[in-house]
Amino acid sequence: MTLTLYNTLTRRQEPFETVEAGKVKMYYCGVTVYDYCHLGHARACIVWDVIRRYLQFIGYEVRYIQNFTDIDDKILNRACAEHSSMEAVADRFIKAYFEDMARLGIKEADEYPRATHTMNGIQRLIHELENKGFAYPADGDVYYAVRQFAEYGKLSGRKLEDMQAGKSDAYGGLRQRVNIEDPEYQKKKDPFDFALWKAAKPGEPAWESPWGAGRPGWHIECSAMVRDRLGDTIDIHAGGADLIFPHHENEIAQSEAVTGKPLARYWLHNGMVKVDGEKMSKSLGNFITIRELLDRGVDPMAVRLFVLTAQYRTPIDFTDEAIAAATNGWHTIKEGLLFGYQYGKQLGWGVGTASLLAETVERFQETVNNDFNFPGGLTVLFELAKELRREGNILVHEGKTETSPNELQRQWQTLVTLAGVLGLEAKIETETHTNSGLSDAEIEVKIQQRQEARKGKNFAESDRIRDELQAQGITLIDSRDGTRWHRN
Repeated sequence: MTLTLYNTLTRRQEPFETVEAGKVKMYYCGVTVYDYCHLGHARACIVWDVIRRYLQFIGYEVRYIQNFTDIDDKILNRACAEHSSMEAVADRFIKAYFEDMARLGIKEADEYPRATHTMNGIQRLIHELENKGFAYPADGDVYYAVRQFAEYGKLSGRKLEDMQAGKSDAYGGLRQRVNIEDPEYQKKKDPFDFALWKAAKPGEPAWESPWGAGRPGWHIECSAMVRDRLGDTIDIHAGGADLIFPHHENEIAQSEAVTGKPLARYWLHNGMVKVDGEKMSKSLGNFITIRELLDRGVDPMAVRLFVLTAQYRTPIDFTDEAIAAATNGWHTIKEGLLFGYQYGKQLGWGVGTASLLAETVERFQETVNNDFNFPGGLTVLFELAKELRREGNILVHEGKTETSPNELQRQWQTLVTLAGVLGLEAKIETETHTNSGLSDAEIEVKIQQRQEARKGKNFAESDRIRDELQAQGITLIDSRDGTRWHRN
């Protein structure tokens, strides 16, 4: 089974071959830390988290680096508005980032370099570009001479002669705007040249450099961090589709002009998030942060499932209906994941780990190997979860199962393992138990079983479950929005 992935650089799906056999060097362009993370960040971080997990699952040793942009006009503006400092703002939102990602079950990267901690590498790279004729100083600034790099545009497919001011690319990337009155424009030799180093402005943080006090441009930061942490050529460079141009295009121009080597073998880009069919923005009032969503009571695993139900390269539309469907889907998988905790002892399972269902694992892997087809992988999980739920219902009502206990243990262990690859976990150990011994998760499972009975018009079973919970001090409240419960 060969893993193939769509490479933005070549615009085709290719077999995955790493620079070094069995090892993957992967870099993700992380967040600019001036505000709380939103749904777009959630999607990107979940996608790259699961891709990393899957690569490890199929046997690769993965070194995963994610940066923080901790110096930027937006950070400086916020610091000014709050009468704070750039460092204080960045530190606050980096802390918030880790809090949000922990709630979503995102595994931490191996390293999180920050632009302000990579100043030596940034200046060294600019100096090399200048020596090779790809950069030029101008009154304290330093600019990259775009036309000196013959392959400029190879990632995005853009050609300089076709680019016009004020138009955006097919990916919705940053627009090329030219204001001839702008002092920066007047310093440039060509309108498309971009800043590698910016001269210090009054009141802004600055670092000393051969070109005078100043700070780095955005694009040079990632080139330097990739080189410092992972070397000249990496296996996977990841990010949102909105970064293809100009950010990733400029990274290639900077890095490859110095090293003469490919910056990355594979360029992977996740699609954007819309809210009710529109681009998410504060001006439209549909800007949703991760913590706002989770604080509403949406299960983090439902958010993860919502993200994984779409092919990672395609746009995804966040709606109330979509998150409700994802929540229902998570209840199904969760019920399967809890099967072993609920019935394992009754079925006489041992404490050891059962062997996995080889054919099921193979089918999962064959599906996901097609450009990280996680929606197809979820289909395999749902099949396992629904079968375990069916067997659980039979066990509850008839005191036995149709499938042998050993086979059920293998099914459950396979589900737990494959769900873990996707980062879907039901953490039974953290549940709060009542005096009756029922945990929150077990109550939710009972409610789900009752909902299934009601759908099947089995009202006697529905009433039985309600009465069973009532006897244990748990009251159910049915409404048009679903079933709520509380402890008496």
